[in-house]
Amino acid sequence: MSFDLRTPYLGMALRCPLIASSSPLTNNLDDLRRLEDAGAGAVVLPSLFEEQIEGDSLKVHRWLETGAGAHVEASTYFPELDDYDLGPDSYLELVTRAAEALEIPVIASLNGATPGGWLEYAGLMQEAGAAAIELNLYDVPVRADESGVEVEARHLQVLTSVKQEVSVPVALKLSPFFSAFANLAERFDAAGADALVLFNRFYQPDFDLEARRVAPLLQLSEAWEIRLPLTWIALLYGRLRASLAATSGVQSEVEVLKLLMAGADVVMTTSVLLKRGIPYLGEMLERLRLWLEDHEYESLDQLRGSMSHEAVDDPAAFVRANYIHLLGS
Repeated sequence: MSFDLRTPYLGMALRCPLIASSSPLTNNLDDLRRLEDAGAGAVVLPSLFEEQIEGDSLKVHRWLETGAGAHVEASTYFPELDDYDLGPDSYLELVTRAAEALEIPVIASLNGATPGGWLEYAGLMQEAGAAAIELNLYDVPVRADESGVEVEARHLQVLTSVKQEVSVPVALKLSPFFSAFANLAERFDAAGADALVLFNRFYQPDFDLEARRVAPLLQLSEAWEIRLPLTWIALLYGRLRASLAATSGVQSEVEVLKLLMAGADVVMTTSVLLKRGIPYLGEMLERLRLWLEDHEYESLDQLRGSMSHEAVDDPAAFVRANYIHLLGS
């Protein structure tokens, strides 16, 4: 009998702690089925962006206003539905089809940074069959007249608005760029976040010297990038009601084990599946089982949080001591 990898996340019992995170691989039903067959505990669909929703709202308004004030006989100015394609509607259709086709939980992703009507789509995602909502707050504050306190308040308002729209669990995917992240994590927890997903990668552009333009540059994550989520999950473990999910840098069962030891409930991965293919997820799970069996663990609960800072009286002093030791070595 193989090792039981079942794990809790967002109030759900997943068959394993490895989740396929939002990516092109979760954008179509065929790949979603392959991810389920490979053993994924859940899948996160690609993000529906605030800008897409707001853009489509403006598009509809523009179409409906076409011909306003024209001659009364111009009765065909209103467009046929086929004349425009509503991206959000296509997204909701994907949610419905995935939820009907898969046995594992389908998590919809809503990506934005400001309060507004676009948040109503969280409720539509739930109606379409999403088992949970991942609220991706990708935001790089660039306004000099906006304080850190205002940025945090805005994020809390977005979370509160989404929680009012849905009854399914809400996971909050965050960047690490806050001045007092532990404090903010506790406030998100108190505001009802059912999970914190740590962390969003900061996609910085590059410059094309010859074309003299900004060049978007996407580099898939590497194993060393787990260190930031590893640190913060270890610091937060046992201090929050919300689940903790790790993302970025997961390349093998080694990173999965480290993040579970830090205290993660689940671990998300994408880059390595884009590089090595969907079946590699099953290989990671098998090696994870073998490691746990070889080291005589009886459950994931026995492993989870075993390397966290929960037992440390002063985590800040522990982090500082590690920093001094590293530089001294």
